[in-house]
Amino acid sequence: MKKILASLLFLTLSTLMYSQEVIALYPSGIPNSKPSKDEEVTTKRDAKHISISKISRPTLTIFLAPQSTANGTAVVICPGGGYVNNAAGHEGYEVAKALNEMGISAFVLKYRIPRDSIMVKKEIGPLQDGQRAIQVVRERAKDWHVNPARVGIMGFSAGGHLASTVATHLNQPEIENKNNINLRPDFLILLYPVISFTDSLAHMGSRKALIGPDAKPDMVNAYSNELQVTPKTPPTFLVHAGDDKTVKVQNSIVFYEALLKNKVPAEMHIYPGGGHGFGMENSTTPDKWMDHLKNWFEMNGWLKK
Repeated sequence: MKKILASLLFLTLSTLMYSQEVIALYPSGIPNSKPSKDEEVTTKRDAKHISISKISRPTLTIFLAPQSTANGTAVVICPGGGYVNNAAGHEGYEVAKALNEMGISAFVLKYRIPRDSIMVKKEIGPLQDGQRAIQVVRERAKDWHVNPARVGIMGFSAGGHLASTVATHLNQPEIENKNNINLRPDFLILLYPVISFTDSLAHMGSRKALIGPDAKPDMVNAYSNELQVTPKTPPTFLVHAGDDKTVKVQNSIVFYEALLKNKVPAEMHIYPGGGHGFGMENSTTPDKWMDHLKNWFEMNGWLKK
């Protein structure tokens, strides 16, 4: 009986821990959308590996840091998935909980998958969702005990392309912004990111999904984010593996070089092994990149209350 009660208690606590508030990103209507059915599909291999595809109704899943330890910093998280799905578990919810342990509130973005059938201009759909996520967090900063001057964005793989697009396309607001909310993230965190859409570096699956197989050179350049870095690009933290065969490590390198050229503070960690999509756990090394990220937060004063 005691074992049964203990198991029930564990299950109850687990349910409470994993249940989070989820809000619609656009409660008054989704911009740049065509009338369509909700065809969203969620596939769960286990608690860490959750894939969400055919997303047409974007949301934010809210992970607020406990008030006793919250420091006011917030991070919008963009999971990867090649612009075909969202890897919402190990590149979303699990990361959000780890950030909560640092006193940082996290907001996992379920962004739209670009498809001509649901969007007027599919190439701007994810960017709209990323900009809107930053806007919502700043608009509701008081409700969530967030400092609006400490709102960053984080992205994995294709989510890293989205995050770096939000952080570099600062003169390209794609959403309504009547209150002139600042859409620039205060910092940028990129994990094995898709950065470039150039022929030599691109993850072709992401490029094809976002801008199409026959994109013209000006479109390719516009979404090659190493070419969009300016001195206004926010401070950046990058992690990649040298043996990544899915997204070449040169994506992070060329972005880092562009940051240095524009005198943007940047820190980069390149592991010799690890491949692609390792989330927080690179099995080839005992080193934890999250520890380096925490040090980077602390160095920049983002862990102070």
